Amino acid sequence: MLRACLDALAGQTRRADAIVVVDNGSTDGSADGLEATHPDVRVQRLGANVGFAAANNRAIASLGTTWVALLNPDAFPEPDWLAALLRAAESHPEFSLFASRLLRADDPSRLDGTGDVYYASGLAARRDHGQDAGPATATRAPEEVFGPCAAAALVPVEVFRAHGGFDESYFCYFEDVDLAFRLRLAGHRCLYVPDAVARHVGSASAGLRSDFTLYHGHRNLVWTFFKDMPLGLLVLYLPQHVLLNLVSLAYFASRGQGRAIARAKWDALRGLPRILRERRRVQRTRTVGAWALRSLLRRGLLRPYRERLRVGAR
Repeated sequence: MLRACLDALAGQTRRADAIVVVDNGSTDGSADGLEATHPDVRVQRLGANVGFAAANNRAIASLGTTWVALLNPDAFPEPDWLAALLRAAESHPEFSLFASRLLRADDPSRLDGTGDVYYASGLAARRDHGQDAGPATATRAPEEVFGPCAAAALVPVEVFRAHGGFDESYFCYFEDVDLAFRLRLAGHRCLYVPDAVARHVGSASAGLRSDFTLYHGHRNLVWTFFKDMPLGLLVLYLPQHVLLNLVSLAYFASRGQGRAIARAKWDALRGLPRILRERRRVQRTRTVGAWALRSLLRRGLLRPYRERLRVGAR
């Protein structure tokens, strides 16, 4: 997948100024010989798996560019992807983050996502995941979304650094939602760019339904809710968040993943003192009112499940 990703980057109509591949302690030989086959690529070998969040932070720390285009190794951009993102950044200076139109790699007639949405209960999801990728969505105008999926997104380097980058304690999963939330609180906005297209496998390394994915996603969603949600909204939606976590415990236990989900919630609780200390720092940077932020949240405890059922019925 990595080489297919790099081949797609080599075919961009707007060539990248620098391409950095972070080898996060891989042991499968996937990074061997990359400099020979892709001489324009700089490989950063970390020697250990420090996690998605820390690895991206280290790569971005070394950049001297204005923008960074994040791209997962299981995402394969169309030739005009980078040019489309940069055109959008130039045409819409009121936005700081830019989200791609992701198609499912195994079925490009279906969407993998059109930016991220955040639910008041604390869940997050890729908008339009699983929906038909036909003309109705292909011709949709650029529009504001809560945040970008980091599988294929454009972010200003200095904004990323000024707000601490990805939270490395997350290791992986939900770190892009947390970053988008923190930038939202500081007044930054995200634009969905429909002509920036990439095909995305999704959880290709960790496994979509693995205990690893479940653990990190469900631990980190708790931390994001308590760290980033403004106090008034936190109090308002705390009952929904508690119910979400109780339902998650029951659901994943019934699916045979009781140990993974219980460990995720227990470790989330153990980490709350640190997260609440982080919360004070994050909320001090907030320039956006709670009510303005509320308009960006998807509300209704059952809404994410209804939306998923509607997609499944198609």
